[in-house]
Amino acid sequence: MIKILVVEDERPINDLIEMNLTEAGYECTCVYDGISACDAVEKEVFDLVLLDIMLPGADGYEVLEYIRPMEIPVIFLTAKGTVEDKVKGLRLGADDYLTKPFEIVELLARVESILRRAGKTQTEIVVDDVVIDTRSRSVRRGNKDIQLTMKEYELLLLFVRNRNIALFRETLYEHVWGSDYMGDSRTVDLHVQRLRKKLHWEDKIKAIYKVGYRLEV
Repeated sequence: MIKILVVEDERPINDLIEMNLTEAGYECTCVYDGISACDAVEKEVFDLVLLDIMLPGADGYEVLEYIRPMEIPVIFLTAKGTVEDKVKGLRLGADDYLTKPFEIVELLARVESILRRAGKTQTEIVVDDVVIDTRSRSVRRGNKDIQLTMKEYELLLLFVRNRNIALFRETLYEHVWGSDYMGDSRTVDLHVQRLRKKLHWEDKIKAIYKVGYRLEV
């Protein structure tokens, strides 16, 4: 299982990140200051670090310099959103930079992107009796192969990586179809209906009134 270190001193934010990463299938270790972050990477091997900048003990820049020789991918999570701050973080070696406040769906997408770039993506995702093999882009339910179109497969990945999170139709459309949402929900609704039927997930992918859909597992 992919292991992620979350370094964030605001406990509600830390807890929210941990909850959503855990539900997405990652194993999380959470610390709340820079010194503890340095101690954690000395004791365990992590695939990714989510790192706040304004931390007690040692700030995020100092922590990044400490762990950089270990070649662990790092995403900065911070309220310091100026261009100068972003440039400084990236020049110090951060792989990505996400400004607070951020949407959880965007964080999960950034995490997946960095892990994929580092060659550390999960190759198999299991949700109830459905198994998704991301290498072969295949889906099984029990012992039966499920034939999905490319868009249905991408939609399924988005749901399972954001399980128990309400996703707006706009979010689904922009992530799966790769273009701005024009307000026509028929395309999204049709693909969700087909996905539900193929996976027998009529009771799991729930419609959220005036919002979109949520995979409840």
